[in-house]
Amino acid sequence: MSELKDTITVRVNVKITPESLKTIVENAKKSVGPNQSGVYRVDTAGKVDEMISQFLLEKDFESYVKNPINYKRLTVKDKELH
Repeated sequence: MSELKDTITVRVNVKITPESLKTIVENAKKSVGPNQSGVYRVDTAGKVDEMISQFLLEKDFESYVKNPINYKRLTVKDKELH
């Protein structure tokens, strides 16, 4: 992952398709291969984290959040609190 910018870790719930999750798991297993017992030792949840984080850095999430228009497109759950 790019280390050019300071980052923080934020724990959130992210909606992805089951197909995306399946693809990440399959490719993560392929990248490490099985051990001598045929067991794949890979942190697939960690891979999901890495893939989403890398995507956000590469696709310029920072510019996206700076644009006020993008906030109007969202369904805000905070409305329920008011």
